[in-house]
Amino acid sequence: MSIFRAEMSTSIEINATPARVWEVLTDLRAYGQWNPMIVRAEGTVQKGRRLKIRFAPKGSRAYTFFPKLLVVEPPRELRWLGFPRFPGILDTEHYFVIEPAHAGKSTVMIHGAVEYGLLTPVASLFLSGTARHFESMNQALKTRAES
Repeated sequence: MSIFRAEMSTSIEINATPARVWEVLTDLRAYGQWNPMIVRAEGTVQKGRRLKIRFAPKGSRAYTFFPKLLVVEPPRELRWLGFPRFPGILDTEHYFVIEPAHAGKSTVMIHGAVEYGLLTPVASLFLSGTARHFESMNQALKTRAES
């Protein structure tokens, strides 16, 4: 692994089909109803498009950013290039990988972020603290998908 690349990953098993998990994950208008990390999201879930995301987990500084969707593969993967974004200096990819489990009756969702660029050694110190926010979102998504 390069010192100019860092990754943080979380996962959760959800008792719902991958299609149901994808449905909840891509229903951006409903984020304010269930998502404790991304409290508002707008846009069209289509590769190459930009979203408007309001990141405001409890205990953290809130900010709005405009990530570009890199991968939209229903019901398998959603990935965007987001915040912070300083090309070559620091880039952050946020991803959700949805894998079927138990003959497709449940799902394992891998939710993570990859940082790369010259500032990665410094920025990666903050990446591990983000895991608790990802885990909180994962649990909320599980609750919504299973209801």
